Amino acid sequence: MPLNEIVSAVFISGGLIFCLIGAYGVITMPNFITRVHASSLIDSLGALLLIIGLVIHAGVTLTSLKLIIILILLFITGPTAVHALVNAALYDQRTHIEPNNKKR
Repeated sequence: MPLNEIVSAVFISGGLIFCLIGAYGVITMPNFITRVHASSLIDSLGALLLIIGLVIHAGVTLTSLKLIIILILLFITGPTAVHALVNAALYDQRTHIEPNNKKR
């Protein structure tokens, strides 16, 4: 087995492990903000390792360039979306008014 396949298998396996850890965190975390933190692990480390492994496996081709463009887009849009979601959740917590259930 060539060295590039071994290295790509290590990176892909590492990405898979981070994705599984992040998915477990999304399922087990108690509130929204900590769940979003666990899902950002999948976006950053999991996707990074997976795509690096795929780029190494593909070699120097057009596919590698496309994968690198996808990685750049993930690193731009992922944190931006998470930031917007958490800000909306915090804003909702600050402005949420509980209904008055007292009988008059």
